[in-house]
Amino acid sequence: MSQSEMGILKRRRIEAEIIKPIYDAMSRHFGKEKAQAVLKEAIAADAIRAGKEMAEKQQDKGGATLSNFAAMQYLWEQDDALKVDILASDHQHLDYNVTRCRYAEMYREMGLGEIGSILSCTRDASFIEGYNPDIEMSRSQTIMKGADFCDFRYRLKAKE
Repeated sequence: MSQSEMGILKRRRIEAEIIKPIYDAMSRHFGKEKAQAVLKEAIAADAIRAGKEMAEKQQDKGGATLSNFAAMQYLWEQDDALKVDILASDHQHLDYNVTRCRYAEMYREMGLGEIGSILSCTRDASFIEGYNPDIEMSRSQTIMKGADFCDFRYRLKAKE
């Protein structure tokens, strides 16, 4: 099975199994705060790279638009990974709430709850930055941090 055929949830589990002992060692040597900062920097950079890669794949479909991004959401939802309620979706807005997150459940089960938001949630804004810097993402709460749902709001930036 190639990486592109593997669901994102399964891929994140494999990554977390590799990251956990590295994070534990960094925490012992540098302290949790520095270890988390390094991890966050690396995860964000990888998400920007992945966003740019996804944007390149969208060129034959009209480019890295918000509509094309919305059409790709199934990739993150594969394997029943997310339960999503779409609130609004058009060429300038994408608003949805995630009411179940198996990513959060998985990280907690793996004993990685304290860095689950770094491993997963950090990726969201960084990915969209790489995918299309003219799209803004906001989110005021996450299941990973204890909320009942994650409130994702994407907007196409106004042209100046």
